[in-house]
Amino acid sequence: MGDQVCVDVGVCTYRRESVSKTLASLGAQKLPPNVRLRVIVADNEPTPAAEGRVRAAAFAARLDLAYVHAPAQNISLARNAVLDTMEGDWLALIDDDQEAEPDWIASLLAAAEAQDCTAVLGPVTAIYPPQTAAWIAKGDFHSFRPVRDHGRILKGYSCNVLIRAEAIRRSNLRFDLSLGRMGGEDDDFFYRLTDCGGTIGEAPGAHVYEPVPASRATMSWLLKRAFRSGQSHGRRQLRRRPAARLAQAGLAGAKSALCLAGAAAAALNPVGRRKWLVRGALHAGAVARIAGIKELEMY
Repeated sequence: MGDQVCVDVGVCTYRRESVSKTLASLGAQKLPPNVRLRVIVADNEPTPAAEGRVRAAAFAARLDLAYVHAPAQNISLARNAVLDTMEGDWLALIDDDQEAEPDWIASLLAAAEAQDCTAVLGPVTAIYPPQTAAWIAKGDFHSFRPVRDHGRILKGYSCNVLIRAEAIRRSNLRFDLSLGRMGGEDDDFFYRLTDCGGTIGEAPGAHVYEPVPASRATMSWLLKRAFRSGQSHGRRQLRRRPAARLAQAGLAGAKSALCLAGAAAAALNPVGRRKWLVRGALHAGAVARIAGIKELEMY
């Protein structure tokens, strides 16, 4: 990377004071000498209530900031505001409750260049508070990594990713507004990226950390999230012919039943049993969406 490279970092925020810590971690980035960072914060509140806090944090971190008010309470709308504001060669995305390691951007860029990918995904590591149930912390249910399907990464997430801006512009990619409150907008966006010929790689050294609130450290939330993720996969299958959809529903149903059997076999293992159940909920969600059941609203 001989010429100067501009990386826009998009942060969508909604009533989270933790965005100040996110911005501080971006200000602490150890960038290669030819890389320039610009931060876009899209405020999803009905009124621009976070503007003062965001500008103060960005000033303290010496960040080049673009603040955008993108009302209201629809994450796809805020993410599209980031897309509309980006000017750089690359777009990185991070959540407003996360903090990045100082070499985050450098690691993402190095991985993208080495793999010659359209986008690269980094790992998200959950930080559990002391009062978290032992089985959740031990099972580490909230950390995640890219998922491969027959060796390829077909979908991604917007909380630790670097994307070539030119690919977004060329394919006019947007986040679906109809999914901005229910969830699944990330899966949909990255599925369309790979459908357009884009490739997604992995940046295992590009770490971000995310605290887990008590409201999400429950079995019911994990099951709901997994079921909703399965519905995203099921929605994709609706594009296929009826016979192919039926085959996919049957396969997902069989996998869900297998997971229930696995949970029964692991009945005395508090972590293993729950992992089987969460996996089963994922496949059940795919069956439900293929069958026409309305998608859950997560947010």
